[in-house]
Amino acid sequence: MDAKITLPESELPRSWYNVLADAPTPPQPPLHPGTGQPVGPDDLAPLFPMDLILQEVSTDSEIAIPEEVLDVLRLWRPTPLHRARRLEQAIGTRSRIYYKNESVSPAGSHKPNTAVAQAYYSARAGRTRLATETGAGQWGSALALASQVFGLECKVYMVRVSYDQKPYRRVMMETWGASVVPSPSPDTNAGRAVLEQDAESPGSLGIAISEAVEDAAGRDDTSYSLGSVLNHVLLHQTVIGQEARRQLELAGETGVDVVVGCVGGGSNFGGLALPFVRDKIAGAEIEIVACEPAACPTLTRGPYAYDFGDTGRLTPLVPMHTLGHDFVPPGIHAGGLRYHGAAPIVSQLVLDGLVRAEAFGQKDVFAAAIEFARSEAIIPAPETAHAIKGAIDAARCADEAGTEQVIVFNLSGHGHFDMGAYDAYLHGRLEDFELPEAEIERALKAIEDLPKPAGVSV
Repeated sequence: MDAKITLPESELPRSWYNVLADAPTPPQPPLHPGTGQPVGPDDLAPLFPMDLILQEVSTDSEIAIPEEVLDVLRLWRPTPLHRARRLEQAIGTRSRIYYKNESVSPAGSHKPNTAVAQAYYSARAGRTRLATETGAGQWGSALALASQVFGLECKVYMVRVSYDQKPYRRVMMETWGASVVPSPSPDTNAGRAVLEQDAESPGSLGIAISEAVEDAAGRDDTSYSLGSVLNHVLLHQTVIGQEARRQLELAGETGVDVVVGCVGGGSNFGGLALPFVRDKIAGAEIEIVACEPAACPTLTRGPYAYDFGDTGRLTPLVPMHTLGHDFVPPGIHAGGLRYHGAAPIVSQLVLDGLVRAEAFGQKDVFAAAIEFARSEAIIPAPETAHAIKGAIDAARCADEAGTEQVIVFNLSGHGHFDMGAYDAYLHGRLEDFELPEAEIERALKAIEDLPKPAGVSV
């Protein structure tokens, strides 16, 4: 079998898969921060077009992808699945490792899968402008592209540490017509409040979300767009896993043993993993592993609790694993994983034992990235290098047990704009960040007085 498994355009998925139709325990509802009651469509209407609100709460197993969205997705989808034969040889494993290459999209990551859909629905609803946040810049790049396709203005609040570390991500967004500012910024009340406390704040996704939500809520012509966490975002990403399942069949694999993805909010992990979660719920023996930074260990060290999705407490209260909404992660180079919370769907699957979480140090992650780059020739983004580390660990674990396994991971983005991070690693300047328990305890004080999920103690 060829090392690259492709699908014809005719096999591009025509619908998104909704795991809420099959999940044994549906996530608990988001709550209105003022009343403590479940939020309704009217509460979300100032931020999102109604089509996305209905998708957010849907329990339909499949939701049809609009033809206008498919027309754009066809520019790069279906994406290839690769057998990582050279990586297998480099680490001396008997297992078979596959990776879904989402870096072939125009923006270089998986993010356009939902950006295109969100821009389409906002344009159809008559909105003319989008406001969003971005960490490493992958999401901002994708939304800038999608906004250009559907003729929308785009304002991006980019986490300051990434704005400084990754200037060419900003240039990519601006090339596609977006306006980009470092967050915290003087453009919003939320940003100004942070700057008054710390003029040199590195920012966080929580702060940037506050700015983007404030921006969108204050303008009738603007939708808020989020690149991860919410149900409809993970829904749009399931084209990844649906394609991968079919490609593994074409590769002659009768089953999968391990599915691996990196997790910040959960979009690329969910996109690959959720179709396989359906198989696991049906009885398949699959280990599904969510890999996160040790510097931002949301799933591995954060409690499951109601928390705000943003630092400024503007969003609904969301049930999720969290480190606290005012937690500011260290300035690791995997900027897309520097988020205090995780998607409610992913959090619930971890609680149910359908997903297992692991956390890795930055140096170990970059060692895996270098091993992959020197064997498979693709330089991965620091975020997706966490999944590479997880896949290599799974293969080595299988070798120690004397078994052969089929392992698949999501290569969710390339690292062409992350040379500063690679330079730091290759020349001994890259730091590991071991998050002190005292910092987690401090940050979690912010959620002590918030409502508690039913049946769960914080």
